[in-house]
Amino acid sequence: MNNRLKNPGVWMPLALALALVGGMWIGKTFFNNYHGWDSRSKLDTILELINKNYVDEIDTDSILEVSFPEIISHLDPHSVYIPASDLQSVNEELEGSFSGIGISFNMLGDTINVLEVISGGPSEKVGILPGDRIITINDSLVAGQKWTNSKVMSNLRGPKGSTVRLGIKRPTAKELLPYDVKRDDIPVTSIDASYFIDDEVGYIKINKFGATTYSEFLTSMVTLMADGAKRFIIDLRGNGGGFMDHAVLMANEFLPSGSPIVAIKGKNRSRDNATMSDGSGSFKDKELVVLLDEISASASEIFAGAMQDNDRGLIIGRRSFGKGLVQNQLELPDSSALRLTIARYYTPSGRCIQKTYAPGVDYERELLNRFEHGELYNADSIKQDKSLEFTTLHGRTVYGGGGITPDIFVPNDSTGITSYYINVINAGLIPKYTFEYTDANRANLSKSKDGHELLTMLPDDDTLLQNFVNYAQKNGVAPRWYYINLSRDLLVNSLKAMIARNIHGVQGYYEVMNDSDPTVLAALEALNSGKSAFPITDSNVNKDNE
Repeated sequence: MNNRLKNPGVWMPLALALALVGGMWIGKTFFNNYHGWDSRSKLDTILELINKNYVDEIDTDSILEVSFPEIISHLDPHSVYIPASDLQSVNEELEGSFSGIGISFNMLGDTINVLEVISGGPSEKVGILPGDRIITINDSLVAGQKWTNSKVMSNLRGPKGSTVRLGIKRPTAKELLPYDVKRDDIPVTSIDASYFIDDEVGYIKINKFGATTYSEFLTSMVTLMADGAKRFIIDLRGNGGGFMDHAVLMANEFLPSGSPIVAIKGKNRSRDNATMSDGSGSFKDKELVVLLDEISASASEIFAGAMQDNDRGLIIGRRSFGKGLVQNQLELPDSSALRLTIARYYTPSGRCIQKTYAPGVDYERELLNRFEHGELYNADSIKQDKSLEFTTLHGRTVYGGGGITPDIFVPNDSTGITSYYINVINAGLIPKYTFEYTDANRANLSKSKDGHELLTMLPDDDTLLQNFVNYAQKNGVAPRWYYINLSRDLLVNSLKAMIARNIHGVQGYYEVMNDSDPTVLAALEALNSGKSAFPITDSNVNKDNE
């Protein structure tokens, strides 16, 4: 025998190679169906085995249909699979109108979670709140019953004027709260309010970025300017976003030519782009304050980020949600759809403000964590990632990695929230009382031209409060004057605002509530003291502290 073959260093690699080739041949010969084995082949094989061998007849398509949402959920928190049965209703929120109870919701842990109560809709009128859980519908238990979105919507929606009875679980209430909601047409508009908040300041409240947002915004701005508005407050608190292009169009109205607005970067580099202003904007010389809170997300953050990074507008409020992912909705041949994250967007300074969704991070709990850590009440509790430090056009420091931090922080206002106030809110007594009061006095109140004029027609504060306390007592909430006095201003302002809304719509509500809103008052102070003058600088923002 050749002595070289006795050397393992020579024959061992040869033996391994022969074994590998032999194994490949055997596999190809005896397991030809598994050639090119990968996860896709594995899925096909499993479905085929089920189809051929499972004891009962089963529709494998239905297995896949219920699996798609779980598969997509492992990508990121904002990519979703939309079944064909849900697609129309999902699109209606931004594009059309429908008859229903006026909420948006998701299913989490087999429970219907109210995400948003649509302004002016039936649910808002009876006192349903974001964060409520719907446990029963028409006295039938729905929590834990594995209802699909389509089944929930088919039970919540119905003919205009019909009533649905809901059992609501709220963290501040031990028992289920019953609400009877009369279905109505749900308008899908973007502007809740547009009015003069003082002699030269226009206020615009935008609740979402939908198909008509830019045109509604432009109309509001032009109307206010024609009547003499020189400075503006754009309120994006509670605005969870929507169509990104409308935020870009709005930003373009305020920026000089050649200013960066937003950049998009994804895996498919052919889709990457950076949008710049074209100089055609009509409001380039108008002072601007943008209001944000922890619910402001996506398109709201694109607009606010463009204003902040270009030092064009002053941001006031609390740190925004932190959604920097771009979705594209792709309709599939069976009329289902995939809303897939295709890119990240970047503000003009280069920051991505998407908060982390890394494995092990409870993305859904992040807002609650902010509350528990005191961030909603103290700016010093905001945790910034110093490794994600960026610079605005004129040298101010901003941070990426988790929302847009305001230039001026305004804490969440908890003044007046007592156990008595919580009890009357949970019982839905403020909307109930104000509807009854409005109906009894509608002929006179309807003569008012706006919310502020309506206030002159209401009884004095002591009388209004006493009448409400008497009403609450008749409806099961005993008066406790120590707590009532602590909640006095909040109760009175809420009653007035709700009466104004019943006569003048959502705008009437804001006309009254904004008079005592700390964030709005901070915005007015900033506008009137020169803090919002372009360009925004650290010295402007901090001039009171110098």
